[in-house]
Amino acid sequence: MRHDAIPSFFLYGEAPQAVGDRFLHLEALDDRSRPNNWNIRPHAHANLNHVFFIENGGGAMTADARSIPFQAPCLLLVPAGTVHGFAFEVDTCGTVLTISEAYRQEIVRREAEFRGLFQASAGVPLGQPQLAQDCLERLGRELAWTAPGHAAAVEALLVTLFVEILRLRQASDADAPPAHGAQAALVARFREMVEVRYKSGAPMETYAEALAAHPKRLRTACLSVAGATPLGIVSERLLLEAKRLMLYSNMTVAEAGYYLGFSDPAYFSRFFSKAAGVSPRAFRGGSDHLNQSGSAVAP
Repeated sequence: MRHDAIPSFFLYGEAPQAVGDRFLHLEALDDRSRPNNWNIRPHAHANLNHVFFIENGGGAMTADARSIPFQAPCLLLVPAGTVHGFAFEVDTCGTVLTISEAYRQEIVRREAEFRGLFQASAGVPLGQPQLAQDCLERLGRELAWTAPGHAAAVEALLVTLFVEILRLRQASDADAPPAHGAQAALVARFREMVEVRYKSGAPMETYAEALAAHPKRLRTACLSVAGATPLGIVSERLLLEAKRLMLYSNMTVAEAGYYLGFSDPAYFSRFFSKAAGVSPRAFRGGSDHLNQSGSAVAP
């Protein structure tokens, strides 16, 4: 049985490895894109989030099955685990900030409003890029030395950048204000649990028990905040991973089904076809172009 999965890296093509709980890394964008002809093949990082600051230039980011065009000045957000790649315009420049998932979660525990920043890949236009640029430049200097107050300065700059992103995103989504309160917090915790357990086939009662919430309360919160049932959220996550495997791995349909916890490949095919509107094979055949851009590993 073949198990050529989606390419997963630490940084810069290095093999996956553990990172410190407060791992941060900042690098010039063209350090990796220029030597590789401005094209980056789709890949993923299991426990690392990215913030790309595009100072000049533009291009298109592939994020799972979506293509997100962008133009400077802007920020690009890439959550941990997302399969992403790039086709940059020649001479595009900027910086790439990498944040460990453990550090992101630590900050979110202290400031719940940041929870939604890395739920999905996104482009964030910057009408006035100076604040984000200044934060990243100062962060780069702090990361390069260990002067008194180093750790506090690093976190202060990171939080300032998160606040800027949060306000920019809320301003652009003014017609759809974010959900607040206990229901939103419960759904966020549920999504975090789904990320770990979505291949387990666990019943919704198991999730509810682990969350110390009655199944009816969990269902009501999911419908109110996400517009979907708990089972729908799990199925959505399964479908996303199935699409990733069809797009970026050479697993057969049957192998992908077994990998995702389905005991019957035919049932997996029916699940995929109903949720995606096409069969796994048709989806793979119609999306070959996503695998043909670029020739190198990204930051």
